[in-house]
Amino acid sequence: MGKYQQDATQLLEYVGGKENIAAVSHCVTRMRFVLNDPAKADIPKIEGMKVVKGTFTQAGQFQVIIGNTVSDFYNDFIAVSGIEGVSKDAVKSAAKQNQNTLQRIMTALAEIFAPLIPAIITGGLILGFRNCIDSLYLFENGTKTLCDISQFWAGMDSFLWLIGEAVFHMLPVGICWSVTKKMGTTQILGIVLGLTLVSGQLLNAYSVASTPAAEIPQWDFGFFQVNMIGYQAQVIPAILAAFTLVYLEKFFRKICPAVVSMIVVPFCSLLLAVVAAHFVLGPIGWKLGSAISAVVYAGISGSFRVVFGAIFGFIYAPLVITGLHHMSNAIDMQLIADFGGTMLWPMIALSNIAQGSAVLGVIFLQRKNASAQEVNIPACISCYLGVTEPAMFGVNMKLQFPFFCGMVGSAVAAVVCTATSTTANAIGVGGLPGILSIQPASMLSFALCMLIAIVVPFVLTVAVGKKKGIQ
Repeated sequence: MGKYQQDATQLLEYVGGKENIAAVSHCVTRMRFVLNDPAKADIPKIEGMKVVKGTFTQAGQFQVIIGNTVSDFYNDFIAVSGIEGVSKDAVKSAAKQNQNTLQRIMTALAEIFAPLIPAIITGGLILGFRNCIDSLYLFENGTKTLCDISQFWAGMDSFLWLIGEAVFHMLPVGICWSVTKKMGTTQILGIVLGLTLVSGQLLNAYSVASTPAAEIPQWDFGFFQVNMIGYQAQVIPAILAAFTLVYLEKFFRKICPAVVSMIVVPFCSLLLAVVAAHFVLGPIGWKLGSAISAVVYAGISGSFRVVFGAIFGFIYAPLVITGLHHMSNAIDMQLIADFGGTMLWPMIALSNIAQGSAVLGVIFLQRKNASAQEVNIPACISCYLGVTEPAMFGVNMKLQFPFFCGMVGSAVAAVVCTATSTTANAIGVGGLPGILSIQPASMLSFALCMLIAIVVPFVLTVAVGKKKGIQ
């Protein structure tokens, strides 16, 4: 008999029985259910189970936080329920029946960018390190950088740009691959499409603004010309081109006889997608992406930036609950492409830190409650390292007031963040290690914002908690 057999039997009953489960899987810490009728799940009883750290519903999935032993629990659950487990992708697919149109769009964006995040974080850390060695004038009375006085570090700075350029300038390749992977079409065609967007034959996107219009290279077809412009680091052109390729491939597979599909489908799909990307979608996507980033940048850097910061810092945590926060990845990448950095991502990291600090306040309040600390302490640590779900759903939203205290602390920190124009090189680790992705000139101001995001939610949570008699 498995260690969690009794708990698994209880959970099966509380989620509405076997007949209410359309699909089930698990991730690192959570059981993921797609329920035929979510209303049948008895959430108070589920959250009352000792083995359960919390519950929440997101992207059409009912998720039960178990912790690091979730794989053992999952095995026992499958054994007692007699349900065949499925992959996370299958669960996500089944969950779409519980999503509205906006949720499906947000889920699609999340699934496109999720595989790219490790590379983007790595690139951000590398850019941050390079800025520290080639932009901080710390030597010879503040007149030279480490690269100026050391050939080794100058060489290292140049070498590391090999990775930084691959991550950010060649981002459209990753996006096109990720879209084709998500949509189940031919991934190598997505990679080739992405490569055509950043080819060395094209004028680099970063050189367009400084190149006179008459000197921009063109493809000359006799009766019309098309500018040979690359789309390095551009997000929306890559997404539009990739989805065009996906639907072209699906169309040709549907109408093309099987005997010639190996030749006709990839040729026609890729050729037409590349034509559409460079003739129509690229220019449109560039203008659209630039317009979006310009609006956001105006909000972050304009006369009312502290108001923008206060609002964004306050509502970001609720956005995470709805899944709408996934849109920020695309906006961050567009800001980085257009302005050389993002002032949006630092506020996201501060929101995560603030929620972790609210949990820290709960840890202080419940310091004599050993069973509560089994949930609180791991949740706080993971939140400070950028994983917010255990903290938000397992602790803060259960008690409600810590979640609100975290939102207030995040808003205060975001006000200072926007007031000081704190800027990140790229998306980084969304917690305390996030300072490594901040531009050197902004590191001191971000450290101050981090201190605010730690102290304010902690103090508020403890103060409110004592009034409520939490212990």
